[in-house]
Amino acid sequence: MIIIEGGAVATVDADGTEYADGHVVVGEAGRIVAVGAGPFDVRHGDEAQPVDRSVRRVDATGCLVTPGLVNTHHHLYQWATRGLAQQEDLFGWLTALYPVWAGLDVDVVANTTGAGLGWLALSGCTTSTDHHYVHPSGGGDLMAAQVEAAREIGLRFHPCRGSMDLGASAGGLPPDHVVEKTDAALAATAEAVARFHDSAPDAMVRVAVAPCSPFSVTSTLMTEAAALARSTGVRLHTHLAETVEEQAYCLQAHGCTPGEYAERLGWLGDDVWLAHGVHLDDATIARLAATGTAVAHCPSSNARLGTGIARVRDLLNAGVPVGLGVDGAASQETNQLGAELRQAVYAARLRGGPAALTAREALALGTMGGARCLGRAGEVGSLEVGKLADLAVWRLDGLGHAGIDDPVAALVLGPPAPLELLLVGGRPIVERGELRTADEHDLVLRTRQAHHRLMRRVA
Repeated sequence: MIIIEGGAVATVDADGTEYADGHVVVGEAGRIVAVGAGPFDVRHGDEAQPVDRSVRRVDATGCLVTPGLVNTHHHLYQWATRGLAQQEDLFGWLTALYPVWAGLDVDVVANTTGAGLGWLALSGCTTSTDHHYVHPSGGGDLMAAQVEAAREIGLRFHPCRGSMDLGASAGGLPPDHVVEKTDAALAATAEAVARFHDSAPDAMVRVAVAPCSPFSVTSTLMTEAAALARSTGVRLHTHLAETVEEQAYCLQAHGCTPGEYAERLGWLGDDVWLAHGVHLDDATIARLAATGTAVAHCPSSNARLGTGIARVRDLLNAGVPVGLGVDGAASQETNQLGAELRQAVYAARLRGGPAALTAREALALGTMGGARCLGRAGEVGSLEVGKLADLAVWRLDGLGHAGIDDPVAALVLGPPAPLELLLVGGRPIVERGELRTADEHDLVLRTRQAHHRLMRRVA
């Protein structure tokens, strides 16, 4: 048992319950057994009894306790290619980087997955997805490399078996040598689901089916991938409506908008979450809301590539589930999910004014919103009795947050807050700002090896 007390608590439950001085208690099964105001006592009858000495007490004075953050969109392999194509739009950026990514192998993918997830943990993330859609011939078992690296770091992991089958010779954007045959992509996706997906309520690994985008995937792969996902009971993920160039591509190639194209192919539903959704019209937003389709909002990546500002306020007002994603490390080099809370507020207000998104709404996007995207709203995303003990204890008593009385505002609007503690299923992943499950220096060395390995191959 772990008893966290003495700090502020933001539960992010349906009522937005908060305690200025509260407690959260984690049971031996890795679930939350108590949340409330003031210190915690184990009670028998009407009298408080002391807690057994083997129980760990965490003094959260000066801290804010929140649910762990949930990352809904990423490309971890890109950790080895940060800082490249700095002034390109999305299509130019992809064109520049596809030849580099053609050199991916199990070593590069294992090293970048470990580094990226370790860094996410240090920014308060307890659950992360990953959308891996580049599978070069001869690269090896990339999904297995990812799952093993995630197991080392200790975050809940939702790898998406991505795919591309529409090469440049057939009118797509990626070069032919980095795409797969349609049947091969579907077979590999089915194998990944069979090998790695765990449907248990406390699962550490769940797999989603994720063809890449309208300009890199055939309609055949999209429809058959959707059928595969629904026959196996897993979720669906893809990029959609990220850029004006994608909008123009869909109008020219398919005679409709990206949103209409997705609906035509059976890609709307409460088992689907879409990355970006920057360029969505009113009719598409209404269809997303009606079908329960979710959106992964990636404000920093959208800013880095100049793709635009998603209509988050309109999506929320319509009832669309919205979560946060850091997106690929090569399209936003910071990759701190905690910092994305502030970016979400800023981006929304640039589009809609100072009332467009509150600090608490941003925290909800990064927690319950993400849990809804990944189909885990009943398990993670809020601090409630019975839920998995995935939580973050943020230290807010340093110089950077001094004088901000509202702890949620301090977390969201202030500088990145150091972590006093990060738990996944009650297991400490980060303590006092240090990663406990892996050696950070080793992750740095492995990242450099992955980077140099790819760049040497390109050279």
